Formats: sequence, structure tokens, C-alpha cells
Amino acid sequence: MSKPTLGNLFSGSGAWELAARLCGIEPLWEAEIEPFPVALEAKRFPNCIQLGDVSKINGAEIPPVDIFTNSSPCQDLSIAGKRAGLDGERSGLFGEAIRITKEMRDATTKLHLQRADEPIRPRFWCWENVPGVFSSNGGEDFRAVIEEVARIKEPSVVIPRPDKWTNAGVVEGNGWQIAWRVMDAQFWGVPQRRRRVFLVADLGGQSAGEVLFEREGLPRHFEEIRNSWEMLARSLEDRIDIASRIVSGELCGTSEGMGGGVRE
Repeated sequence: MSKPTLGNLFSGSGAWELAARLCGIEPLWEAEIEPFPVALEAKRFPNCIQLGDVSKINGAEIPPVDIFTNSSPCQDLSIAGKRAGLDGERSGLFGEAIRITKEMRDATTKLHLQRADEPIRPRFWCWENVPGVFSSNGGEDFRAVIEEVARIKEPSVVIPRPDKWTNAGVVEGNGWQIAWRVMDAQFWGVPQRRRRVFLVADLGGQSAGEVLFEREGLPRHFEEIRNSWEMLARSLEDRIDIASRIVSGELCGTSEGMGGGVRE
């Protein structure tokens, strides 16, 4: 049985790709434009296709994947920014992720009609961003996020806005489910307080809540967990070594023009 596959937009330093590898998922492609993370990813994931500018990607023309991940830029949603919301130049790139997903699903739907064993992909759609999305534009931005994701599967659906968004929740419709949850890196082995919203959509069923809230399928023995974190630690050490070599010009020939570095 082949491994499930993953594609990632706004890939930054490749956190989604690394997590996928640790879970037995194969990253097929990624999209990033900043030179530093692009060079880092090329070294760390040499078989992963680099697609570049998301605005130039046609979802019908790239390899379809089972899991679509993206961490669209958060500057316009953060409480530390100007709060331009999804209309902002950076955070508005969220719409490109929706467009690419629809194009891919339209293309694979046509294949599914020709061959029933050809799945409609992606089935799972994952997004990560700052908790400021709950309050951006009075909570309207997060409502729009959920509604646009739901409309990938059910184009006419309307998602109402609650009085206040909670740190975890689930919405579902005809053959789809969306779950979200705020997680803090300090409780996942990282010595840093870093709260982020994680959203998972199951576009082919109603298992999104199981992905975010159920503990089945996680390592149940300390040895398995310890081995996983040892793998992660080694990967991070490799990345630090690669980063220092990039800055010194050893990998890229020059350290000039490396731009903004790795995005948060």
C-alpha cells in the first residue's frame, strides 16, 4: 500500500513536511519564495517539488495529494499587526490556497468519474495561523475561513458567526467536517510559549474531530515517543548546520540576497 501524500503552501522552514515524514506521509511538493527556506528545503527534502509563487500555481496541473497543508501569512491577522484581516496583502493569500484546492479537486473528480478507484483529492485540508484570527474584523475573518473551506465541498453552505469564537470547535455538513483547536508549543516539547490555531477539514467524511481531539493512533509507549523526538532533534540539528552553511555561502555560493529568512 502506497504512503499517503502531502502538499504544502507557504512552506517556510518545512515544518509540515517534517511532521509528515515523522508520521509516514510522503511530501510531494511545496511552495515558497524566500531564498533562505527554499535552499533549506532543497537540502532537507531533495525529492520534494518546489512550486514557487502560489499565485502562479494551477492546482489541476500539479500532482494531486491526499493532504493539503498551508500556513498562509499571518501578518494581517496578528494582534501585533495592523489587523487588515483577510483583505490584507499577505493574509489575503489564503484565497490562493482555496483556489488551488478547488482546481485539484475538480481535476481529480473528472478522473474519479472515469475510474471509481481514483480518489477525489485532497481529502484532508489543514491550516495553521495565529489566534488573532478569532478577533480579526470582529471575528468575521475566522467565519470567512471556515465558510470558504466548507465551500470547497459544499459551494452554497453558509456558516453563521457566533458571539465569540472558542479555542476549539467543530462544524459539519453533508459529507464534510471542519475542526479547529488552539495549541501551545510549550506543551509539545518546545521551550517556547507559541499559541497557534490548527484547523483540519475532512472533505470526504466526518473525521476531522478525530484528527484533532482523539488520542487513538498516537504512540502509546514512552520508547516510541522518545524515538520520535530523537528523530526530530536530529532533524533540527541538521537544519541548524544547513542554515549556518547557507549564511556562510557554502551552499548557495553567496550569502547576499538571502532576504527575510525563515518566516514564523
